[in-house]
Amino acid sequence: MEKVILEHCHILPVNSGVYGGPEGWLPSEETDLLVSINPATEQPIAQVIPASQANLDTVIEQAQKSFSHWSQIPAPKRGELIRKIGILLRKNKDYLGSLISLETGKIKEEGDGEVQEMIDMADFAAGQPRMLYGKTMHSERARHRLYEQWHPLGVVSVITAFNFPMAVWSWNAFLAAICGNTVIWKPSSKTPLCAIAVQHICEKAMQLCGYSGIFSLLITEDKNISQQLLSHKAISLVSFTGSSRTGHLIAEAVSKRFGRYLLECSGNNAVITDKTADLNIAIPAIVFGSIGTTGQRCTSTRRLIIHHSIYHQVIDMLAHAYRQILIGNPLGLEEDKKILMGPLISEEAVNQYSKALLEVEKMGGEIIYGGRVLPGTGYYVEPSIVRAENHWDIVQKETFAPILYVMTFNHINEAILLQNSVPQGLSSSLFSNDFRHIEKFLASSGSDCGIANVNTGTSGAEIGGAFGGEKETGGGREAGSDAWKNYMRRQTCTLNYSNQLPLSQGIDFSLDI
Repeated sequence: MEKVILEHCHILPVNSGVYGGPEGWLPSEETDLLVSINPATEQPIAQVIPASQANLDTVIEQAQKSFSHWSQIPAPKRGELIRKIGILLRKNKDYLGSLISLETGKIKEEGDGEVQEMIDMADFAAGQPRMLYGKTMHSERARHRLYEQWHPLGVVSVITAFNFPMAVWSWNAFLAAICGNTVIWKPSSKTPLCAIAVQHICEKAMQLCGYSGIFSLLITEDKNISQQLLSHKAISLVSFTGSSRTGHLIAEAVSKRFGRYLLECSGNNAVITDKTADLNIAIPAIVFGSIGTTGQRCTSTRRLIIHHSIYHQVIDMLAHAYRQILIGNPLGLEEDKKILMGPLISEEAVNQYSKALLEVEKMGGEIIYGGRVLPGTGYYVEPSIVRAENHWDIVQKETFAPILYVMTFNHINEAILLQNSVPQGLSSSLFSNDFRHIEKFLASSGSDCGIANVNTGTSGAEIGGAFGGEKETGGGREAGSDAWKNYMRRQTCTLNYSNQLPLSQGIDFSLDI
């Protein structure tokens, strides 16, 4: 792993992109290598041999075989595997955090934070197997016991995006595994090395515990293989993180075979700042929300809705904060400088940034700060603050870039309406010290998002709570709370311990036997 971390070594190792079952790392028939690119330098890091059709068949077959054994292991014993993975993650936190930074362009602190999120998730999931509770209900029939229990689904496929190349997998995979499922991971082709590194850790943990095939890996850019992963009847659940457009396609494909899907799609998150807000905490939260991960989080702050009376004050403070953001290589060698924003993930992402700003200007918007693609090597842009209208098409879309659209409001009802008037419904935030505004924001008629925060930003969720959103965000929930139920099937059981057969609802169906 050290060779991968050292970005200046110019070594291009070739890695297998397929791991499945007792056979471990599998050879592939594919000859076109997938190259991982460092977005900070535009230099290749390593090459990966992508999966072939034969690999897909093997991985699914092995996952099915492993499920038949794994599902019979007592749930608390399954938690022990996740606990060991958490220990290995702790030992390799620095290396893994650097690899995330290298392959995605995140700053090192965010890379390390993502690994910490996996560790936290492992701790959470390791204890969850003792709490896979089912309810016992009172039956209307004498000497009957009515209860529900939960069983594993089977094989779960987890499809992740580049922006959280490790953590989002752990939200799904750790819970799916402790519930008794086996997991096939299809990571983003932009971040294959992060997936390979995690798979090596899983491999070691499985060996220590005497298991195989619980976690598998399938790296591919082949759309036919990806489609088969969605349509294959052996895949009980498809968990997808990515754009709403792709989410629609996945929901349609999986629904055709009555499969299950879990969607975590686009966000268009707003921060409402009223005139009572403490700007000393609001401004840092807005800056991190809009600039963190170079604006490439699903929870990134896209829109800022400011009370008209403090508009100029907020804009001045934001511009002052933005001017302090040092942009550069997150793994650079300048020890006296603190890089707070790295590159976008690709040239395509830079083009989308420029296209969005051009569209805003055509609509009559004003670029208050930023707006430039930075010259030189690497996919660097300036974070931008833009005066815009909420109803514009470009504002209604999620642009994965550090663009913050600002607008004003007069009354809290107007602000909440603006916030909710987008197709997405992931994260939302209100900065206020007005009790009535806070209660209105959190009421059923307030924020329509899956996440509603007060006096903290839209970005940076803890794993203890269920993560996810409404509307075109997909409605899924991952990580904490009772998200484990997504990965199990509910079974209602009635046990008659009498010597009669009373029917429910008092139905009399007597026979002379």
